[in-house]
Amino acid sequence: MDDVARLAGVSTATVSRALRGLPTVSTATRERVLAAAEQLDYAVSPSASRLAGGRTGTIAVVVPRITRWFFGTVVEAVEEFLHEAGYDLLLYNLGGREQTRQRVLRTTNLPKRADGVILVATPLRPTDLTALAALDLPGVTISSGSAVPGWPCVRIDDVATARTATRHLLDLGHRRIAHISGDPDDELAFTTHLDRRRGYQDALHAAGVRPDPSLDVESQFTIDGGARATEELLRRGDPPTAIFAASDEMAMGSISTLREAGLRVPQDVSVIGVDDHDLAGVLGLSTIAQPAADQGRLAARLLLDPLRATTLDPLRASVLGPLGAPLDPAAGDGTATTSVILPTRLVVRESTAPPRAH
Repeated sequence: MDDVARLAGVSTATVSRALRGLPTVSTATRERVLAAAEQLDYAVSPSASRLAGGRTGTIAVVVPRITRWFFGTVVEAVEEFLHEAGYDLLLYNLGGREQTRQRVLRTTNLPKRADGVILVATPLRPTDLTALAALDLPGVTISSGSAVPGWPCVRIDDVATARTATRHLLDLGHRRIAHISGDPDDELAFTTHLDRRRGYQDALHAAGVRPDPSLDVESQFTIDGGARATEELLRRGDPPTAIFAASDEMAMGSISTLREAGLRVPQDVSVIGVDDHDLAGVLGLSTIAQPAADQGRLAARLLLDPLRATTLDPLRASVLGPLGAPLDPAAGDGTATTSVILPTRLVVRESTAPPRAH
């Protein structure tokens, strides 16, 4: 920029204003600056502009396991939104490791690498909240049972979601309903499975059905986890007439095990999951659809809107377009601890039907 200023015979500030198209520069001066920039083959460096403005142009996203459908879908949606807004994504995949989680959340270098943080289903302890406060970075949580002061949270109502799934099976006439829940021994200790178990039990109690502990099996949120949990259910004898799995991937594993055991779905055992996984429709799986991508996009917007309001980076502002529109007030503005709950919906397919007695 200094070279362009010398060749054009103007100050570097005038070069900056001319290249940004500001109206405070005369047409003749702007043309002289553009000609000098073209002659010198000068191109604006986005990274240099961001650093000069005290920004990295990067958002850190922390996920427990990138290979899971929900996390992958959320990250993809966040990345698309950030890309349109001129930001980069810095991904931290915890891989289910507690040591990695602590290192990421408590690193003092994070403010040098990112302008903000999005935590996806990342459990937090009191010491983590203290560490996050010390980072002095804006952030948003997605599907988290832990509230971070000053950070909005985007999620679904997991209790209501499980209640709806269980009520669907009850309405079909099922009373012996099993539940495949999350693994309490998971190193990262998620809380989603606890809320979904509560919703399952609430629905049974409301229907006058006492929850049977022998029908509640814990496993990991994977296809293999669902398969192993169903094997355990069958080993206990007197199989259920219906299974509510806490995720679609668990439900897929459950269906596989039931068929290997010679049981038909849904004639012998109905199965319902949660998510509306990309393969749910192909497999005819009844499920509670949750807007995973919408959660990612909304979280990114809740984080970026305050940043865009305070930045003077003209390069980033030039690519915002419709993303600069104000948020719906009901969604929160990112300045306070706001919980934005997105709706879910029941999707009935071929994997659920009335029990044979009906």
